[in-house]
Amino acid sequence: MGEFQKLVFSGVQPTGNLHLGNYLGAIRKFVALQDGNDCIYCVVDLHSITAQLVHEDLPGQIRSIAAAFIASGIDPVKHIVFNQSAVPQHAELAWIFNCVARIGWMNRMTQFKDKAGKDRENASLGLLAYPSLMAADILVYRGTHVPVGDDQKQHLELARDIAMKFNLDYQAHIRKAGYGTDITVGDEPVHAYFPMVEPLIDGPAPRVMSLRDGTKKMSKSDPSDLSRINLMDDEDAISKKIRKAKTDPDGLPSESEGLKGRPEADNLVGIYAALADKSKVDVLAEFGGQQFSVFKPALIDLAVNVLSPITGEMRRLMDDTSHIDAILRDGGERARARAEKTMKEVRDIIGFLQ
Repeated sequence: MGEFQKLVFSGVQPTGNLHLGNYLGAIRKFVALQDGNDCIYCVVDLHSITAQLVHEDLPGQIRSIAAAFIASGIDPVKHIVFNQSAVPQHAELAWIFNCVARIGWMNRMTQFKDKAGKDRENASLGLLAYPSLMAADILVYRGTHVPVGDDQKQHLELARDIAMKFNLDYQAHIRKAGYGTDITVGDEPVHAYFPMVEPLIDGPAPRVMSLRDGTKKMSKSDPSDLSRINLMDDEDAISKKIRKAKTDPDGLPSESEGLKGRPEADNLVGIYAALADKSKVDVLAEFGGQQFSVFKPALIDLAVNVLSPITGEMRRLMDDTSHIDAILRDGGERARARAEKTMKEVRDIIGFLQ
């Protein structure tokens, strides 16, 4: 990474209730990464209007994500928690990156194809340019590492492509202005202003699947509430959903190889492993050979023990939103100061008068 100072950035969209997949796949990683890292965590409200323009309660959704961050253990004093739209430099850098990125790059994005479906001509321009804004979110702070699910790896690769093209196109300007650092990308030396972002993907359950269909990702948009455990669910709801979770007639295998071709069993074992901070191998060593009638109650107890304190704190915070609003205002001010430093230098590199 050359001389770029390590900085962790990530964000969560304010689109409906957060669920277990969001917690295990993202927020729990955010909490762990606080130790020994400079972290910026964002509620990405600009992204939320790319697929759905009008929201009934966007302020409430933004506060809910911030409440989940805080209730899960993110420290908004040592680190930064804010909502994206409070820092206009995100959108400013995104426009510059729109001019750096190529249309062909955007057309190859798998998530755009999935979300736009067959009626691509009717998709918003924002949905197509979504990855460019995501790159700006990270690079406006010159972020170096991003904790993401494996479904976002392609977007991070695009962020690297955008950063690399900017660095190469403006290499002489960057050096002349006295910014940047010498790095090596592959075998190529580059005088770079933006770092090459690295994904942080680890843990036994980087992608949590639906409780009703182990081949589909757990989603806020699934019409069945039984498909997901929401972070605001009480103990009875958690118990009901896990008891009703789809399984197969066989017992749990003793080795992870036995989970192949059994997506629902693999999902539940992965959820248990993630909640318990164990590997799937450890979980199967404990429960291998037993039926789901034994495993599910153990999973219920574990899920309730881990999630109930978070749920209680989220409810407390949402009952009086003044504390959340104060955290977001403070985080927005601190984020703007960092982002504006980057943008002043970017404007100078490009040649904008300021």
